[in-house]
Amino acid sequence: MMGKFIVVEGLEGAGKSSVINLIVDTLKRSGIECETTREPGGTPMAEAIRECVKHPWEEIVAEETELMLMYAARKQLLDNKILPALRSGKWVVGDRHDLSSQAYQGGGRGIDPNIMKMLRDITLQGFTPDLTIYLDVEPEAGLARARGRGELDRIELAGLDFFRRTRKKYCELAAMDESIITIDAMQEMTTVHHDVVEAVSRFMR
Repeated sequence: MMGKFIVVEGLEGAGKSSVINLIVDTLKRSGIECETTREPGGTPMAEAIRECVKHPWEEIVAEETELMLMYAARKQLLDNKILPALRSGKWVVGDRHDLSSQAYQGGGRGIDPNIMKMLRDITLQGFTPDLTIYLDVEPEAGLARARGRGELDRIELAGLDFFRRTRKKYCELAAMDESIITIDAMQEMTTVHHDVVEAVSRFMR
């Protein structure tokens, strides 16, 4: 029996890491074997691409270059880790997946939707998560939390308007897809975690 793929999405500072740990604990308490991934990254080659994406290059990084690197890393992760795990019956909990590209590169960067669809079709071939938890946070609050963790990377330095556009696209996409559960990440963390456990528990029934 195939495992399930659960993805946690959101802007920087949304609290994805703690939510992923919570989901893993919830699954394990139910006797479900699982593993975690992150994007971009998750395999040796994909991690190298991650460093390339986040590096503060002195040259201009073309928006299309960033997009293709994201999908290259995603394809490596899908073929080398996610699909083998799912086929073995394990559940996979991912820190970001394709919704990130649709929101960040599609919404934030404003890349042509036709280009987005072409790359998605080539690399994912119809593969989608079984459940996505979208942690909705206001960009100002999320970036303040991210700064509290240390120096920001190249994408995190894209500017407030970029993250406002990204959040808008996230919300639009979540409203159109029943497999995406939106959770208000501006609440107290205990409330956020309660809502996440409720959503995952309903999915497991």
